[in-house]
Amino acid sequence: MSDGILNYSLDMLPRSAMSRRPERRQTPSSIWRRAALPALVAVTLGGCSLAPHYERPDAPIPQQYPNADAVSNGSQRSAAATVATAGVSADLGWADFFTDERLKSLIRLALANNRDMRIAVQRVEEARAQYGVAESDQFPTIGLGANGQVTRSPENMRMGGADSPSVARSYMAGIGLTAFELDFFGRVRNLSEAAFQQYLATAQARRTVHINLVAQVAEAYFRLRTAQDLEALMRRTIESRKNTLDLVQARYDAGIASALDLNQARGQLDTVRADIAGIRRSETQALNALQLLLGIQLPDTLPKPGTFSRDQVLAAIPVGLPSELLERRPDIMGAENALMGANANVGAARAAFFPNISITGLLGFASPQLGGLFGSGQRYWQFAPQIQVPIFAGGVQGNLEVAEARKNIAVSEYEKAIQTAFREVADALAGEATYAEQLDALRAVEASAAESLKLAQLRYETGVDSFLQVQNAEVTLYSVQQSFLQMGMDSLMNRVELYKALGGGWLEDTAAEVSSTEAGRVQGEVPGADPEAITAK
Repeated sequence: MSDGILNYSLDMLPRSAMSRRPERRQTPSSIWRRAALPALVAVTLGGCSLAPHYERPDAPIPQQYPNADAVSNGSQRSAAATVATAGVSADLGWADFFTDERLKSLIRLALANNRDMRIAVQRVEEARAQYGVAESDQFPTIGLGANGQVTRSPENMRMGGADSPSVARSYMAGIGLTAFELDFFGRVRNLSEAAFQQYLATAQARRTVHINLVAQVAEAYFRLRTAQDLEALMRRTIESRKNTLDLVQARYDAGIASALDLNQARGQLDTVRADIAGIRRSETQALNALQLLLGIQLPDTLPKPGTFSRDQVLAAIPVGLPSELLERRPDIMGAENALMGANANVGAARAAFFPNISITGLLGFASPQLGGLFGSGQRYWQFAPQIQVPIFAGGVQGNLEVAEARKNIAVSEYEKAIQTAFREVADALAGEATYAEQLDALRAVEASAAESLKLAQLRYETGVDSFLQVQNAEVTLYSVQQSFLQMGMDSLMNRVELYKALGGGWLEDTAAEVSSTEAGRVQGEVPGADPEAITAK
Protein backbone atom coordinates (compact mmCIF):
# COMPACT_ATOMS: atom_id res chain seq x y z
CA MET A 1 0.00 0.00 0.00
CA SER A 2 1.58 3.28 -1.14
CA ASP A 3 1.91 6.48 0.86
CA GLY A 4 -0.03 8.35 -1.81
CA ILE A 5 -3.14 6.26 -1.15
CA LEU A 6 -2.89 6.81 2.59
CA ASN A 7 -2.40 10.56 2.21
CA TYR A 8 -5.35 10.83 -0.18
CA SER A 9 -7.49 8.87 2.25
CA LEU A 10 -6.62 11.16 5.16
CA ASP A 11 -7.29 14.29 3.13
CA MET A 12 -10.76 13.02 2.27
CA LEU A 13 -11.50 12.09 5.89
CA PRO A 14 -13.46 14.76 7.86
CA ARG A 15 -11.82 15.85 11.06
CA SER A 16 -14.95 15.03 13.02
CA ALA A 17 -14.79 11.46 11.83
CA MET A 18 -11.34 11.16 13.35
CA SER A 19 -12.41 12.41 16.76
CA ARG A 20 -15.78 10.80 17.41
CA ARG A 21 -17.45 7.43 16.93
CA PRO A 22 -19.40 7.04 13.67
CA GLU A 23 -23.13 7.09 14.09
CA ARG A 24 -23.49 3.81 12.14
CA ARG A 25 -20.96 1.23 13.14
CA GLN A 26 -19.69 -1.09 10.42
CA THR A 27 -18.67 -4.61 11.33
CA PRO A 28 -15.58 -6.18 9.66
CA SER A 29 -17.75 -8.87 8.07
CA SER A 30 -20.03 -6.33 6.37
CA ILE A 31 -17.04 -4.35 5.17
CA TRP A 32 -15.38 -7.41 3.67
CA ARG A 33 -18.65 -8.43 2.00
CA ARG A 34 -18.78 -5.09 0.27
CA ALA A 35 -15.12 -5.26 -0.72
CA ALA A 36 -15.43 -8.83 -2.03
CA LEU A 37 -18.48 -8.10 -4.20
CA PRO A 38 -16.55 -6.47 -7.09
CA ALA A 39 -14.03 -9.29 -7.04
CA LEU A 40 -16.81 -11.85 -7.32
CA VAL A 41 -18.31 -9.93 -10.23
CA ALA A 42 -14.90 -9.84 -11.92
CA VAL A 43 -14.51 -13.58 -11.53
CA THR A 44 -17.99 -14.13 -12.95
CA LEU A 45 -17.34 -11.95 -15.99
CA GLY A 46 -13.70 -12.97 -16.38
CA GLY A 47 -14.54 -15.48 -19.08
CA CYS A 48 -15.07 -12.66 -21.59
CA SER A 49 -12.23 -12.44 -24.11
CA LEU A 50 -11.84 -10.34 -27.23
CA ALA A 51 -9.00 -12.43 -28.69
CA PRO A 52 -9.70 -13.79 -32.20
CA HIS A 53 -10.64 -17.45 -32.39
CA TYR A 54 -7.39 -19.31 -33.06
CA GLU A 55 -7.17 -21.63 -36.03
CA ARG A 56 -3.96 -23.32 -37.05
CA PRO A 57 -2.87 -22.13 -40.51
CA ASP A 58 -2.74 -24.75 -43.23
CA ALA A 59 0.70 -26.23 -43.79
CA PRO A 60 2.06 -24.81 -47.09
CA ILE A 61 3.86 -28.02 -48.05
CA PRO A 62 3.10 -31.12 -50.15
CA GLN A 63 1.48 -34.18 -48.58
CA GLN A 64 4.45 -36.43 -49.39
CA TYR A 65 8.23 -36.07 -49.30
CA PRO A 66 10.20 -36.37 -52.52
CA ASN A 67 12.49 -39.43 -52.49
CA ALA A 68 10.58 -40.81 -49.48
CA ASP A 69 11.20 -44.35 -50.78
CA ALA A 70 14.96 -43.76 -50.61
CA VAL A 71 14.93 -44.92 -46.97
CA SER A 72 13.84 -48.50 -46.48
CA ASN A 73 13.14 -48.92 -42.78
CA GLY A 74 13.10 -52.67 -42.92
CA SER A 75 16.73 -53.73 -43.37
CA GLN A 76 18.76 -55.58 -40.77
CA ARG A 77 20.30 -52.43 -39.28
CA SER A 78 17.22 -50.24 -39.54
CA ALA A 79 15.32 -48.67 -36.68
CA ALA A 80 12.40 -51.02 -37.25
CA ALA A 81 14.65 -54.04 -36.76
CA THR A 82 16.64 -52.56 -33.87
CA VAL A 83 14.05 -50.56 -31.91
CA ALA A 84 10.56 -51.76 -32.76
CA THR A 85 8.78 -49.16 -30.57
CA ALA A 86 10.13 -46.20 -32.55
CA GLY A 87 7.20 -45.46 -34.83
CA VAL A 88 8.59 -42.01 -35.71
CA SER A 89 12.14 -40.69 -35.69
CA ALA A 90 11.35 -38.11 -33.01
CA ASP A 91 10.71 -40.96 -30.56
CA LEU A 92 13.94 -42.76 -31.51
CA GLY A 93 16.50 -42.17 -28.76
CA TRP A 94 19.89 -40.92 -29.82
CA ALA A 95 21.51 -43.67 -27.73
CA ASP A 96 19.87 -46.15 -30.11
CA PHE A 97 20.53 -44.13 -33.28
CA PHE A 98 24.29 -43.83 -32.66
CA THR A 99 26.28 -47.02 -32.12
CA ASP A 100 29.73 -45.68 -31.10
CA GLU A 101 30.02 -45.77 -27.30
CA ARG A 102 32.60 -42.98 -27.27
CA LEU A 103 30.26 -40.72 -29.24
CA LYS A 104 27.43 -41.46 -26.81
CA SER A 105 29.65 -40.48 -23.88
CA LEU A 106 30.63 -37.26 -25.64
CA ILE A 107 26.96 -36.36 -26.19
CA ARG A 108 26.19 -36.90 -22.51
CA LEU A 109 29.11 -34.65 -21.53
CA ALA A 110 27.94 -31.94 -23.94
CA LEU A 111 24.37 -31.99 -22.65
CA ALA A 112 25.66 -31.55 -19.10
CA ASN A 113 28.34 -28.92 -19.74
CA ASN A 114 27.64 -27.04 -22.98
CA ARG A 115 27.16 -23.33 -22.29
CA ASP A 116 24.51 -22.83 -24.98
CA MET A 117 22.53 -25.62 -23.34
CA ARG A 118 22.82 -23.97 -19.93
CA ILE A 119 21.74 -20.63 -21.38
CA ALA A 120 18.72 -22.28 -23.00
CA VAL A 121 17.72 -23.87 -19.68
CA GLN A 122 17.96 -20.51 -17.91
CA ARG A 123 15.96 -18.86 -20.70
CA VAL A 124 13.15 -21.23 -19.83
CA GLU A 125 13.41 -20.30 -16.17
CA GLU A 126 13.34 -16.62 -17.14
CA ALA A 127 10.22 -17.12 -19.26
CA ARG A 128 8.62 -19.12 -16.46
CA ALA A 129 9.18 -16.24 -14.04
CA GLN A 130 7.84 -13.68 -16.53
CA TYR A 131 4.73 -15.76 -16.97
CA GLY A 132 4.29 -15.85 -13.20
CA VAL A 133 4.49 -12.06 -13.10
CA ALA A 134 1.86 -11.71 -15.85
CA GLU A 135 -0.42 -14.28 -14.26
CA SER A 136 -0.27 -12.53 -10.87
CA ASP A 137 -1.89 -9.44 -12.41
CA GLN A 138 -5.16 -11.38 -12.52
CA PHE A 139 -5.34 -11.35 -8.72
CA PRO A 140 -5.56 -8.43 -6.29
CA THR A 141 -2.49 -7.06 -4.55
CA ILE A 142 -3.15 -6.81 -0.80
CA GLY A 143 -0.64 -5.44 1.68
CA LEU A 144 -0.17 -4.06 5.18
CA GLY A 145 0.89 -0.48 5.66
CA ALA A 146 1.06 2.39 8.06
CA ASN A 147 1.47 6.13 7.58
CA GLY A 148 1.82 9.22 9.66
CA GLN A 149 1.62 12.89 8.70
CA VAL A 150 2.28 16.14 10.61
CA THR A 151 1.26 19.43 8.91
CA ARG A 152 1.71 23.03 10.12
CA SER A 153 -0.79 25.40 8.42
CA PRO A 154 -1.01 29.24 8.44
CA GLU A 155 -4.01 30.85 10.18
CA ASN A 156 -5.94 31.56 6.99
CA MET A 157 -5.70 27.93 5.84
CA ARG A 158 -6.72 26.14 9.03
CA MET A 159 -9.88 24.13 8.62
CA GLY A 160 -11.08 25.01 12.14
CA GLY A 161 -10.41 28.73 11.80
CA ALA A 162 -7.59 30.99 12.94
CA ASP A 163 -7.96 29.92 16.60
CA SER A 164 -7.54 26.19 15.83
CA PRO A 165 -4.20 24.47 16.42
CA SER A 166 -1.55 25.31 13.82
CA VAL A 167 -0.21 21.75 13.70
CA ALA A 168 -2.43 18.90 12.54
CA ARG A 169 -1.46 15.26 13.00
CA SER A 170 -2.89 12.14 11.43
CA TYR A 171 -1.96 8.47 11.62
CA MET A 172 -3.25 5.47 9.71
CA ALA A 173 -2.62 1.71 9.60
CA GLY A 174 -4.40 -1.18 7.95
CA ILE A 175 -4.81 -3.51 5.01
CA GLY A 176 -4.97 -2.06 1.51
CA LEU A 177 -6.08 -3.26 -1.92
CA THR A 178 -4.23 -1.29 -4.58
CA ALA A 179 -5.71 -0.56 -8.03
CA PHE A 180 -7.06 -4.03 -8.74
CA GLU A 181 -8.33 -4.14 -12.34
CA LEU A 182 -11.65 -5.89 -12.88
CA ASP A 183 -10.88 -7.80 -16.06
CA PHE A 184 -14.34 -7.61 -17.66
CA PHE A 185 -12.98 -7.69 -21.23
CA GLY A 186 -10.09 -10.13 -20.80
CA ARG A 187 -7.19 -7.68 -21.21
CA VAL A 188 -5.19 -9.02 -18.27
CA ARG A 189 -6.10 -12.61 -19.02
CA ASN A 190 -4.96 -12.27 -22.64
CA LEU A 191 -1.68 -10.72 -21.52
CA SER A 192 -1.22 -13.67 -19.17
CA GLU A 193 -1.99 -16.07 -22.02
CA ALA A 194 0.56 -14.31 -24.25
CA ALA A 195 3.19 -14.68 -21.51
CA PHE A 196 2.30 -18.35 -21.14
CA GLN A 197 2.69 -18.97 -24.86
CA GLN A 198 6.04 -17.17 -24.78
CA TYR A 199 7.03 -19.51 -21.97
CA LEU A 200 6.10 -22.52 -24.10
CA ALA A 201 7.95 -21.09 -27.12
CA THR A 202 11.06 -20.62 -24.98
CA ALA A 203 10.78 -24.20 -23.76
CA GLN A 204 10.56 -25.39 -27.36
CA ALA A 205 13.60 -23.25 -28.23
CA ARG A 206 15.52 -25.03 -25.48
CA ARG A 207 14.43 -28.35 -26.98
CA THR A 208 15.73 -27.17 -30.36
CA VAL A 209 19.09 -26.29 -28.81
CA HIS A 210 19.19 -29.77 -27.28
CA ILE A 211 18.51 -31.49 -30.61
CA ASN A 212 20.99 -29.30 -32.47
CA LEU A 213 23.67 -29.95 -29.85
CA VAL A 214 23.33 -33.72 -30.23
CA ALA A 215 23.74 -33.38 -34.00
CA GLN A 216 26.63 -30.90 -33.70
CA VAL A 217 28.58 -33.19 -31.37
CA ALA A 218 28.09 -36.11 -33.74
CA GLU A 219 29.18 -34.06 -36.76
CA ALA A 220 32.23 -32.67 -34.94
CA TYR A 221 33.17 -36.21 -33.90
CA PHE A 222 32.80 -37.47 -37.47
CA ARG A 223 35.01 -34.62 -38.75
CA LEU A 224 37.66 -35.52 -36.19
CA ARG A 225 37.56 -39.21 -37.08
CA THR A 226 37.68 -38.40 -40.80
CA ALA A 227 40.71 -36.16 -40.29
CA GLN A 228 42.42 -38.98 -38.39
CA ASP A 229 41.67 -41.44 -41.20
CA LEU A 230 42.94 -38.98 -43.80
CA GLU A 231 46.15 -38.55 -41.83
CA ALA A 232 46.57 -42.33 -41.71
CA LEU A 233 45.99 -42.48 -45.49
CA MET A 234 48.59 -39.79 -46.08
CA ARG A 235 51.14 -41.60 -43.92
CA ARG A 236 50.66 -44.76 -45.95
CA THR A 237 50.90 -42.73 -49.13
CA ILE A 238 54.15 -41.12 -47.95
CA GLU A 239 55.67 -44.57 -47.40
CA SER A 240 54.57 -45.63 -50.88
CA ARG A 241 55.95 -42.45 -52.43
CA LYS A 242 59.27 -42.94 -50.59
CA ASN A 243 59.55 -46.41 -52.06
CA THR A 244 58.83 -45.01 -55.52
CA LEU A 245 61.44 -42.27 -55.02
CA ASP A 246 64.02 -44.86 -53.93
CA LEU A 247 63.31 -46.88 -57.08
CA VAL A 248 63.65 -43.84 -59.34
CA GLN A 249 66.79 -42.72 -57.50
CA ALA A 250 68.37 -46.15 -58.07
CA ARG A 251 67.46 -46.06 -61.74
CA TYR A 252 68.79 -42.51 -61.99
CA ASP A 253 72.09 -43.53 -60.37
CA ALA A 254 72.33 -46.41 -62.86
CA GLY A 255 71.79 -43.97 -65.72
CA ILE A 256 68.44 -45.48 -66.70
CA ALA A 257 66.05 -42.80 -65.39
CA SER A 258 66.26 -39.12 -66.22
CA ALA A 259 66.51 -36.15 -63.89
CA LEU A 260 62.92 -35.31 -64.85
CA ASP A 261 61.72 -38.65 -63.48
CA LEU A 262 63.65 -38.04 -60.26
CA ASN A 263 62.21 -34.57 -59.74
CA GLN A 264 58.70 -35.76 -60.49
CA ALA A 265 59.05 -38.51 -57.84
CA ARG A 266 60.29 -35.97 -55.30
CA GLY A 267 57.43 -33.63 -56.15
CA GLN A 268 54.92 -36.40 -55.56
CA LEU A 269 56.37 -37.07 -52.10
CA ASP A 270 56.52 -33.39 -51.12
CA THR A 271 52.91 -32.93 -52.20
CA VAL A 272 51.70 -35.50 -49.68
CA ARG A 273 53.95 -34.02 -46.99
CA ALA A 274 52.22 -30.67 -47.54
CA ASP A 275 48.84 -32.36 -47.38
CA ILE A 276 49.61 -34.08 -44.10
CA ALA A 277 50.58 -30.77 -42.50
CA GLY A 278 47.22 -29.34 -43.58
CA ILE A 279 45.27 -32.34 -42.29
CA ARG A 280 47.02 -32.09 -38.92
CA ARG A 281 45.80 -28.52 -38.72
CA SER A 282 42.28 -29.62 -39.62
CA GLU A 283 42.42 -32.39 -37.02
CA THR A 284 43.43 -29.92 -34.30
CA GLN A 285 40.67 -27.54 -35.32
CA ALA A 286 38.12 -30.37 -35.29
CA LEU A 287 39.25 -31.33 -31.79
CA ASN A 288 38.95 -27.71 -30.65
CA ALA A 289 35.43 -27.51 -32.08
CA LEU A 290 34.45 -30.70 -30.29
CA GLN A 291 35.83 -29.47 -26.97
CA LEU A 292 33.92 -26.20 -27.34
CA LEU A 293 30.70 -28.17 -27.76
CA LEU A 294 31.53 -30.34 -24.77
CA GLY A 295 32.30 -27.35 -22.56
CA ILE A 296 35.17 -29.27 -20.92
CA GLN A 297 38.45 -30.92 -21.87
CA LEU A 298 38.21 -34.44 -23.25
CA PRO A 299 38.49 -36.81 -20.26
CA ASP A 300 40.86 -39.76 -20.32
CA THR A 301 38.16 -42.18 -19.24
CA LEU A 302 36.18 -42.18 -22.48
CA PRO A 303 35.26 -45.58 -23.95
CA LYS A 304 37.30 -46.97 -26.81
CA PRO A 305 36.07 -45.59 -30.15
CA GLY A 306 34.31 -47.94 -32.51
CA THR A 307 35.38 -48.67 -36.05
CA PHE A 308 34.76 -45.57 -38.14
CA SER A 309 32.41 -46.75 -40.87
CA ARG A 310 28.81 -46.44 -41.99
CA ASP A 311 27.86 -48.54 -38.96
CA GLN A 312 28.30 -45.46 -36.75
CA VAL A 313 24.56 -44.81 -37.15
CA LEU A 314 21.48 -46.87 -37.96
CA ALA A 315 21.10 -47.72 -41.63
CA ALA A 316 17.51 -46.44 -41.86
CA ILE A 317 14.99 -44.56 -39.72
CA PRO A 318 11.22 -44.00 -40.11
CA VAL A 319 10.43 -40.97 -42.27
CA GLY A 320 6.65 -40.65 -41.92
CA LEU A 321 4.53 -37.88 -43.42
CA PRO A 322 5.19 -34.12 -43.61
CA SER A 323 2.14 -33.48 -41.40
CA GLU A 324 3.92 -35.22 -38.52
CA LEU A 325 6.50 -32.43 -38.43
CA LEU A 326 3.86 -30.10 -36.96
CA GLU A 327 3.79 -32.18 -33.77
CA ARG A 328 7.41 -33.38 -33.72
CA ARG A 329 9.66 -30.46 -34.62
CA PRO A 330 10.17 -28.15 -31.61
CA ASP A 331 10.97 -25.14 -33.80
CA ILE A 332 7.58 -25.51 -35.53
CA MET A 333 5.77 -25.98 -32.23
CA GLY A 334 7.59 -22.97 -30.81
CA ALA A 335 6.58 -20.87 -33.82
CA GLU A 336 2.97 -21.90 -33.25
CA ASN A 337 3.24 -20.93 -29.56
CA ALA A 338 4.52 -17.52 -30.67
CA LEU A 339 1.56 -17.25 -33.06
CA MET A 340 -0.90 -18.10 -30.29
CA GLY A 341 0.76 -15.50 -28.07
CA ALA A 342 0.42 -12.88 -30.80
CA ASN A 343 -3.25 -13.85 -31.13
CA ALA A 344 -3.73 -13.25 -27.40
CA ASN A 345 -2.02 -9.86 -27.67
CA VAL A 346 -4.62 -8.85 -30.27
CA GLY A 347 -7.30 -9.62 -27.70
CA ALA A 348 -5.51 -7.46 -25.11
CA ALA A 349 -5.22 -4.61 -27.61
CA ARG A 350 -8.94 -4.86 -28.44
CA ALA A 351 -9.85 -4.74 -24.76
CA ALA A 352 -8.11 -1.36 -24.45
CA PHE A 353 -11.01 0.21 -26.40
CA PHE A 354 -13.41 -0.64 -23.58
CA PRO A 355 -13.72 0.85 -20.07
CA ASN A 356 -10.98 0.02 -17.61
CA ILE A 357 -12.43 -0.50 -14.14
CA SER A 358 -10.24 -0.77 -11.06
CA ILE A 359 -10.80 -0.59 -7.34
CA THR A 360 -8.67 0.61 -4.45
CA GLY A 361 -9.67 -0.20 -0.91
CA LEU A 362 -8.44 0.32 2.63
CA LEU A 363 -9.52 -1.27 5.90
CA GLY A 364 -7.85 -0.27 9.12
CA PHE A 365 -7.57 2.49 11.73
CA ALA A 366 -7.14 6.27 11.54
CA SER A 367 -6.51 8.73 14.38
CA PRO A 368 -5.07 12.21 15.03
CA GLN A 369 -3.10 10.73 17.93
CA LEU A 370 -0.61 7.92 17.59
CA GLY A 371 -1.43 6.57 21.02
CA GLY A 372 -5.10 6.11 20.20
CA LEU A 373 -4.66 4.75 16.69
CA PHE A 374 -5.93 1.27 17.47
CA GLY A 375 -8.81 2.30 19.67
CA SER A 376 -12.21 0.70 19.16
CA GLY A 377 -13.67 3.94 17.87
CA GLN A 378 -10.99 4.60 15.27
CA ARG A 379 -12.01 2.01 12.69
CA TYR A 380 -11.73 3.33 9.16
CA TRP A 381 -12.46 2.02 5.67
CA GLN A 382 -12.38 3.40 2.19
CA PHE A 383 -13.66 2.01 -1.12
CA ALA A 384 -12.58 3.87 -4.28
CA PRO A 385 -13.67 2.44 -7.64
CA GLN A 386 -12.28 4.04 -10.78
CA ILE A 387 -13.35 3.83 -14.40
CA GLN A 388 -11.47 5.10 -17.43
CA VAL A 389 -12.96 5.22 -20.91
CA PRO A 390 -10.77 6.08 -23.92
CA ILE A 391 -12.30 8.82 -26.09
CA PHE A 392 -9.49 10.52 -27.98
CA ALA A 393 -6.66 8.00 -27.74
CA GLY A 394 -4.82 7.38 -30.99
CA GLY A 395 -2.32 5.16 -29.22
CA VAL A 396 -5.03 2.58 -28.51
CA GLN A 397 -5.79 2.17 -32.22
CA GLY A 398 -2.08 2.16 -32.98
CA ASN A 399 -1.46 -0.60 -30.43
CA LEU A 400 -4.18 -2.72 -32.04
CA GLU A 401 -2.63 -2.24 -35.48
CA VAL A 402 0.78 -3.20 -34.09
CA ALA A 403 -0.67 -6.34 -32.49
CA GLU A 404 -2.43 -7.36 -35.70
CA ALA A 405 0.72 -6.77 -37.76
CA ARG A 406 2.75 -8.86 -35.33
CA LYS A 407 0.18 -11.63 -35.57
CA ASN A 408 0.49 -11.59 -39.38
CA ILE A 409 4.26 -11.75 -39.00
CA ALA A 410 3.89 -14.70 -36.62
CA VAL A 411 1.71 -16.49 -39.19
CA SER A 412 4.38 -16.07 -41.85
CA GLU A 413 7.12 -17.16 -39.45
CA TYR A 414 5.12 -20.26 -38.56
CA GLU A 415 4.59 -21.13 -42.23
CA LYS A 416 8.26 -20.49 -42.98
CA ALA A 417 9.28 -22.79 -40.12
CA ILE A 418 7.17 -25.54 -41.69
CA GLN A 419 8.64 -24.93 -45.15
CA THR A 420 12.18 -24.87 -43.77
CA ALA A 421 11.63 -28.15 -41.96
CA PHE A 422 10.19 -29.73 -45.12
CA ARG A 423 13.17 -28.56 -47.14
CA GLU A 424 15.65 -29.95 -44.58
CA VAL A 425 13.97 -33.35 -44.66
CA ALA A 426 13.77 -33.29 -48.46
CA ASP A 427 17.46 -32.37 -48.77
CA ALA A 428 18.45 -35.20 -46.42
CA LEU A 429 16.29 -37.66 -48.35
CA ALA A 430 17.96 -36.55 -51.56
CA GLY A 431 21.27 -37.44 -49.95
CA GLU A 432 19.99 -40.83 -48.83
CA ALA A 433 18.87 -41.50 -52.39
CA THR A 434 22.31 -40.80 -53.89
CA TYR A 435 25.11 -41.29 -51.36
CA ALA A 436 25.05 -45.11 -51.44
CA GLU A 437 25.32 -45.19 -55.22
CA GLN A 438 28.09 -42.59 -55.16
CA LEU A 439 30.09 -44.50 -52.56
CA ASP A 440 29.75 -47.75 -54.53
CA ALA A 441 31.04 -45.96 -57.63
CA LEU A 442 34.02 -44.57 -55.69
CA ARG A 443 34.87 -48.05 -54.41
CA ALA A 444 34.95 -49.29 -58.00
CA VAL A 445 37.08 -46.32 -59.07
CA GLU A 446 39.49 -46.95 -56.18
CA ALA A 447 39.90 -50.59 -57.15
CA SER A 448 40.55 -49.63 -60.78
CA ALA A 449 43.02 -46.91 -59.76
CA ALA A 450 44.95 -49.30 -57.51
CA GLU A 451 45.22 -51.85 -60.32
CA SER A 452 46.27 -49.13 -62.79
CA LEU A 453 49.06 -48.04 -60.43
CA LYS A 454 50.40 -51.60 -60.21
CA LEU A 455 50.44 -51.92 -63.98
CA ALA A 456 52.05 -48.51 -64.44
CA GLN A 457 54.81 -49.34 -61.95
CA LEU A 458 55.44 -52.69 -63.68
CA ARG A 459 55.62 -51.08 -67.13
CA TYR A 460 57.96 -48.38 -65.79
CA GLU A 461 60.28 -50.93 -64.15
CA THR A 462 60.46 -52.90 -67.40
CA GLY A 463 61.09 -49.77 -69.42
CA VAL A 464 57.87 -49.90 -71.43
CA ASP A 465 56.46 -46.54 -70.18
CA SER A 466 57.86 -43.36 -68.68
CA PHE A 467 57.48 -42.30 -65.06
CA LEU A 468 54.69 -39.96 -66.10
CA GLN A 469 52.28 -42.92 -66.21
CA VAL A 470 53.23 -43.89 -62.65
CA GLN A 471 52.79 -40.31 -61.52
CA ASN A 472 49.34 -40.04 -63.05
CA ALA A 473 48.25 -43.36 -61.52
CA GLU A 474 49.49 -42.32 -58.07
CA VAL A 475 47.69 -38.98 -58.22
CA THR A 476 44.48 -40.65 -59.35
CA LEU A 477 44.53 -43.29 -56.58
CA TYR A 478 45.41 -40.75 -53.89
CA SER A 479 42.64 -38.40 -54.99
CA VAL A 480 40.03 -41.17 -55.12
CA GLN A 481 40.98 -42.42 -51.66
CA GLN A 482 40.59 -38.93 -50.19
CA SER A 483 37.27 -38.46 -51.96
CA PHE A 484 36.00 -41.78 -50.63
CA LEU A 485 36.79 -40.84 -47.02
CA GLN A 486 35.25 -37.39 -47.42
CA MET A 487 32.16 -38.79 -49.09
CA GLY A 488 31.78 -41.39 -46.36
CA MET A 489 31.80 -38.62 -43.75
CA ASP A 490 29.25 -36.64 -45.76
CA SER A 491 27.02 -39.70 -45.93
CA LEU A 492 27.11 -40.14 -42.14
CA MET A 493 26.43 -36.46 -41.53
CA ASN A 494 23.54 -36.52 -43.99
CA ARG A 495 21.88 -39.30 -42.01
CA VAL A 496 22.38 -37.30 -38.80
CA GLU A 497 20.78 -34.32 -40.53
CA LEU A 498 17.81 -36.48 -41.54
CA TYR A 499 17.44 -37.67 -37.95
CA LYS A 500 17.56 -34.09 -36.68
CA ALA A 501 15.23 -32.76 -39.39
CA LEU A 502 12.60 -35.33 -38.38
CA GLY A 503 12.75 -34.12 -34.76
CA GLY A 504 15.10 -36.79 -33.43
CA GLY A 505 17.72 -36.16 -30.76
CA TRP A 506 15.59 -34.98 -27.83
CA LEU A 507 15.29 -38.34 -26.07
CA GLU A 508 18.26 -40.42 -25.01
CA ASP A 509 16.29 -43.65 -24.82
CA THR A 510 13.63 -44.59 -27.31
CA ALA A 511 10.14 -43.77 -26.06
CA ALA A 512 7.15 -46.05 -26.25
CA GLU A 513 4.55 -45.19 -28.85
CA VAL A 514 2.65 -42.03 -27.90
CA SER A 515 -0.53 -40.45 -29.18
CA SER A 516 -0.51 -37.33 -31.34
CA THR A 517 -1.76 -35.25 -28.41
CA GLU A 518 1.23 -36.29 -26.34
CA ALA A 519 3.74 -35.82 -29.16
CA GLY A 520 4.00 -32.08 -28.56
CA ARG A 521 4.90 -32.35 -24.90
CA VAL A 522 8.16 -30.79 -23.89
CA GLN A 523 9.51 -33.83 -22.13
CA GLY A 524 12.90 -35.29 -21.40
CA GLU A 525 15.76 -34.38 -19.14
CA VAL A 526 19.04 -32.50 -19.35
CA PRO A 527 21.68 -33.61 -16.84
CA GLY A 528 22.10 -30.93 -14.21
CA ALA A 529 18.61 -29.49 -14.74
CA ASP A 530 15.16 -30.45 -13.53
CA PRO A 531 12.71 -29.15 -16.13
CA GLU A 532 9.00 -29.69 -15.68
CA ALA A 533 6.84 -31.19 -18.38
CA ILE A 534 5.06 -28.40 -20.17
CA THR A 535 1.80 -28.79 -22.02
CA ALA A 536 -0.42 -26.32 -23.78
CA LYS A 537 -3.04 -24.68 -21.59
